[in-house]
Amino acid sequence: MPLLVKICGLKTPEALDVALDAGADQVGFVFFGPSPRNLGHGAARAFGERVKGRAAKVALTVDATDDMLSEIVDVLRPDMLQLHGTETPERVVTVRTRFGIPVMKAIPIEDRNSLSPIRLYANVADKILFDARAPREATRPGGLGKPFDWRLLQNVDAGVPFMLSGGLDVGNVADALSITRAPGVDVSSGVESSPGVKDADKIRAFVRAARQADAALNRVASRA
Repeated sequence: MPLLVKICGLKTPEALDVALDAGADQVGFVFFGPSPRNLGHGAARAFGERVKGRAAKVALTVDATDDMLSEIVDVLRPDMLQLHGTETPERVVTVRTRFGIPVMKAIPIEDRNSLSPIRLYANVADKILFDARAPREATRPGGLGKPFDWRLLQNVDAGVPFMLSGGLDVGNVADALSITRAPGVDVSSGVESSPGVKDADKIRAFVRAARQADAALNRVASRA
């Protein structure tokens, strides 16, 4: 299967257009007030319409209520809901059942013990996102631009498709793919000039580097 590339945290029409033109498979929109990448419900409808089916729309939420999710679904019409908080497997089931939309559950990774929830979520989620665990003092989930030890995912059997996130950028995405063989990569801060401000050149370079790395790995695999 071709590598899936997701550009997340898009909040300007210009950045969205660059991600689409660069060939991103998924575009992510954040609905979480404390994040500098928060899109807000008011702008979501226009952004959703701007995608025009060129990529899958992913709505990132953090411990959102059903009412919050209902509003997001109404304005964005996402193709996938990304649950990036402390949602339990039972909550994942509830969200999938109520909204009828595929769910990707983020699992924070710090050490080998962090992998234990995989089997619980693999039974209920459509996809898993491996992200770096946030620092203890952090006010937001996620690795906040920091990678984790990708060797923890070597030969991992997630049971469902997964994506790799956390500190990815144009300089390390090839190594990350070589180590994890992840079928998808998700980048946000790694294509920014400052928190929440996407850089067009970095977006293009990241997509290109990820595609090239995937092609090189496939060539090696085909000769093995």
